[in-house]
Amino acid sequence: MSTSLLYHAFGLRGYDYVHTKYEEGAVHFRVVPKPALLVCPLCRNWRIKRRGGFERKLRLPPIGFKAAYVLIKVPRIECLACGVVRLIELGIAEARRTYTKAFERLVVEFSRMMTLKDVAQHLRVGWDCVKDIVKRNLHRRFSKPKLSHLRYLAIDEISIAKGHKYLTVVMDLGSGQVVFVGDGKGAEALKPFWERLKRSRAKISAISTDMSPAYVASVMENWPSASLVFDHFHVVKLMNEQLSDLRRKLYHDLTACREKKVLKGSNSREWAP
Repeated sequence: MSTSLLYHAFGLRGYDYVHTKYEEGAVHFRVVPKPALLVCPLCRNWRIKRRGGFERKLRLPPIGFKAAYVLIKVPRIECLACGVVRLIELGIAEARRTYTKAFERLVVEFSRMMTLKDVAQHLRVGWDCVKDIVKRNLHRRFSKPKLSHLRYLAIDEISIAKGHKYLTVVMDLGSGQVVFVGDGKGAEALKPFWERLKRSRAKISAISTDMSPAYVASVMENWPSASLVFDHFHVVKLMNEQLSDLRRKLYHDLTACREKKVLKGSNSREWAP
């Protein structure tokens, strides 16, 4: 086994190969970090002093049907410039994770073709581990989408749990992509979105909302140049409510029993033009 093979096969850049061990049906590679990695994680200074180390065992992509791991004694260093004492940055894995970035990429690739349960069974890891990898990948890709290309927006709230817990959702009407999700409903939930939208210098032409006074006021205050559009669902709903009220009023005003039978049981939608 060579250092070059570990780099090209598993992405172990910046490490020297020491030896390979086979136990419990898995392959274990022992590596040591090269001097280039021994820098302060905060100020990137080279003037450091070793202060022991910490053993880490990280999951690699499997070799055939065998699980593979990399064993690293991560040096703890003291920076002589800023005085901080910390473990060095590995580069091949995120902090507090038990797998490498190469293993993360493999899980994400499999998740495009398989269910999370299938991926977990195939790689012989826990379902929660696969879920965490996929969730963080989605967060990196979609938590802060670009807003500069937006032209037409839709704003609405959705209920996610019992007890009147709501989320405010902003959608790009051109692509159907959700570009923002805020906690709660109303103007306060939209404040972070308006700040990002203004920094992006997007040219918004129209914004669709329901007839909530809070959303209307928020749009008029933060983006007055855009045309405010009420979606047809709420317009039709409001019209039907007015027709129902009119039908009830006429029913109570009528005196003849025959006239009341004409209105009783009729649908207000039948009255709509």
